[in-house]
Amino acid sequence: MDIQELVNRQRAYFASGATLPVDARIQALKKLYRTVKSYESDINEALKKDLGKSSMESYMCETGMILSELSHMIRHCRRYAACQWRPTPLAQFHADSFVSKQPYGCVLIMSPWNYPLMLTLEPLADALAAGNTAILKPSAYSPASSALIAEIISRCFPPEYVAVVTGGREQNQALLDCRFDKIFFTGGKTVGREVMRRAAVHLTPVTLELGGKSPCIVDETANLKLAAKRIVFGKYLNCGQTCVAPDYVLVQESVRDAFLDAVKVQIRRQYGSYPLDNPDYGKIINEKHFRRLLGLIDRGKVAAGGQYREDTLQIAPTVLTGVTWDDAVMSEEIFGPIMPVLTFQNLNEAIRTVNSQPSPLALYIFTKQRANAQRVLSRCSFGGGCINDTIIHLATSYMAFGGVGESGMGSYHGRKGFDTFTHEKSIVDKKTWMDLPIRYQRYSRWKEALLKVFLR
Repeated sequence: MDIQELVNRQRAYFASGATLPVDARIQALKKLYRTVKSYESDINEALKKDLGKSSMESYMCETGMILSELSHMIRHCRRYAACQWRPTPLAQFHADSFVSKQPYGCVLIMSPWNYPLMLTLEPLADALAAGNTAILKPSAYSPASSALIAEIISRCFPPEYVAVVTGGREQNQALLDCRFDKIFFTGGKTVGREVMRRAAVHLTPVTLELGGKSPCIVDETANLKLAAKRIVFGKYLNCGQTCVAPDYVLVQESVRDAFLDAVKVQIRRQYGSYPLDNPDYGKIINEKHFRRLLGLIDRGKVAAGGQYREDTLQIAPTVLTGVTWDDAVMSEEIFGPIMPVLTFQNLNEAIRTVNSQPSPLALYIFTKQRANAQRVLSRCSFGGGCINDTIIHLATSYMAFGGVGESGMGSYHGRKGFDTFTHEKSIVDKKTWMDLPIRYQRYSRWKEALLKVFLR
């Protein structure tokens, strides 16, 4: 089907009012929930083909997250969609004021390859709960997952309600030529800028979930063994191909060596002495990114790892030391299993380092000093993060997830996800049994005096 025709059909379906009843939305969410659950083994297989993910990681980071968001929306959709009453100023007596929730209409969700199902179906859950129709555009870099998404959606919905467009750049361009009522994009900054530029032609609102070089600060008071355990988990999950993975570590110089020793221990414990032989260790998405990552490894600065296999597109968990901001690995978001370790003398220096770079999507600090954590949180700009842990702040439907500055705009998950796909209409219901004359001409001093009483 022609993409413009598909958009037109979705607009007609939305105009029919079929997506507006909350009961219909909940039924759609339940149907998607049941279908995703029934496809668990197929999801595992697709993610294994595209990214080498284990079944445990697939459920923990994709299937389970999708089901959790769907469950949240099924439970709370009715409350989120209800009108919200607001106080009415005395000057508008007598009236009632409320906020009415209206879906945007036909929305476009463009998702990346690193968490292909979760980053497609989670925002879809929010869009459906809000009462929209949706066109999904998964990444061409994860073909098995994209094909499975298309199959799941076709089992659940007619194309005029929810549809999947597969393909590459040509299809992306065709979609961005169309007018949507909302665009939700997850991916890199370069494409994000293009999406925003194309959306501006139609004045379409956008949510951009991007990335950046997310720092991880480890001060001298931190529990180094626990810090290393949690940093290794967050950094090398999905082979580092996670938008909120710690991109680089800033460790206080006095504990650098002890921290590095703890990291090496944790790599062995979590991935084995030979990580490339670990059947649960994934792979880089394609040869292009594999070659890019190899180009970021300075062999003279490898403190651990560095091994790779060309036939399987795997790079072992790698640690680099003696790194400076002049190194290639610090010139871009890594998005791979390479951990540069830099040092700082005092916390103010670490804060200056973080603030000298564009605002990251995430920030992590490991410390036993509450004051140190609060100083970093208050003085650094970033999307979200953790104290004494990594990446888990996004695994909840009770807090918003999103970036700031170059790491994105807008957020989603739970209520915030519902609001992202909703326009809030402010309504005043003015009563007819009384009509105060103060606002009407002709004006007088007594009217002006009374107005000042109402509006001061």
